[in-house]
Amino acid sequence: MWFKIKLYILFLFKSTNKHGVHSPFVFHLITKCFNRKTDLSQKNKFIKVKKWLLKDETILNVTDFGSGSKVFKMNERKVSDISKVAGIRTKNGLLLIRLIDYFKPKSILEIGTSVGLSSTALSIGNSNAKIISLEGCPNTANYATQLFERFNLSNIEVVTGEFNQTLPNIIHNKSFDFIYFDGNHTQKATLNYFTKCLKTTHNNSIFIFDDINLSKEMHQAWNIIKEHPKVTVTINTFYWGIVFFRKEQNKQHFTIRL
Repeated sequence: MWFKIKLYILFLFKSTNKHGVHSPFVFHLITKCFNRKTDLSQKNKFIKVKKWLLKDETILNVTDFGSGSKVFKMNERKVSDISKVAGIRTKNGLLLIRLIDYFKPKSILEIGTSVGLSSTALSIGNSNAKIISLEGCPNTANYATQLFERFNLSNIEVVTGEFNQTLPNIIHNKSFDFIYFDGNHTQKATLNYFTKCLKTTHNNSIFIFDDINLSKEMHQAWNIIKEHPKVTVTINTFYWGIVFFRKEQNKQHFTIRL
């Protein structure tokens, strides 16, 4: 906890807004995406799904293949509690919608479906995109699939199984425009997924890593990712690490307050 507080204080000192950015690409991203309001119809649809999840008392027996929960002590968990503790924050969910709307990726991969709230944001951002979402727990994956059907989010395919088994098959001979990493929040797993997914990138691909400052090892993983030769531009928003592979850009790292 104290490590995260320390990182947040450092983030506040280092971070800037659009006025401290000297990259036209990043400046445009901040002004036209980060700082604009989410389309009202998209926002309302996301809020509707989130409210549904926060009220759902369904109990799921969750199989956790990741780093484990620091909050939940039992595998039986209410959907409402999962959504409250592990679901994407509304502010980030709306930003995810705007990012997808701004870049308009056609092929999206999500590593870590959970009960489907982040997937919902991805789908709302671009209903024409093909979204593949990986989930380790069969019960959670089944719940998310039913949620997508209920809210007519027809462009999401959920693939169930441990990521080390499902990810290689999903990315084999494929490229992705956008990958959202929100699965196993450990340094080893994060770097493993990053390395595997590098082969799917093209010049305009975008990676987003959730919870880069969750722990010391996630912070270390983020620093390693930043220095990879294929990575050119990164943006640290504290909760997210956003990665670009644009060869026309000089290598630059930005710390942006949202």
